[in-house]
Amino acid sequence: MTNDLPYGTTEAPRLAVCGEARLEVDPEIARIGITVSARGTDRRSALDDLTRRNNTVLELVKSYGEAVEKVETGAFSISPELTRHGRGERIRAYHGRVHITAELSDFTALGELTTRVADLDLIRVDGPWWALRPDSPSHGEARRQAVKEAVQRAREYAEALGTRLAALVELADLGAENPAPYGGPPPAAGGMRMAFAAEATEMAPPLDLEPQRQTVTAQVNARFTMHPPEL
Repeated sequence: MTNDLPYGTTEAPRLAVCGEARLEVDPEIARIGITVSARGTDRRSALDDLTRRNNTVLELVKSYGEAVEKVETGAFSISPELTRHGRGERIRAYHGRVHITAELSDFTALGELTTRVADLDLIRVDGPWWALRPDSPSHGEARRQAVKEAVQRAREYAEALGTRLAALVELADLGAENPAPYGGPPPAAGGMRMAFAAEATEMAPPLDLEPQRQTVTAQVNARFTMHPPEL
């Protein structure tokens, strides 16, 4: 008959430990946000101007080829600017905006692209936000180190009692046994924000953007049985 009690028995005492790992690694990708703006005295002229500027930005971003891994268009808006006229209001102008997100893996191209985009009229650039890919080997390495640390910690506890480990009973990610309610996506790791807005006429030198190191963590709960110590 098996024993399911969390504290084990005198013949097979249980030992529970937590293994942790923390790595500092270089980022693999960087994202920038681009806001394209336009203004016109009527809706059609504002829309035409916005379309032209948007196409210019997309062509520039895509000209970097494989350095740009992903380009996505987000929110689009065109809205009137109202002004007081006597007792009422009238439309003074129309403002249009398009938001674009670009993801790059070549950080040398990132600095040059950021500068060139920010050098265009009525353009705002936010970022960069540094990150690792979801399938980055760094995540696996952190998990392996966390497991090794759990085993080493358990061995040290057993040795302190003059005995040794017998078997692994359970290995689980921290929180896997009692998962917390989902509260939305976590914040981007290593987030860093800068903003550029330009209406320049001369080409600016490329920005030297220093990648921000990323922190990768892993935690596991491990339970072992050990040979009965002689106390």
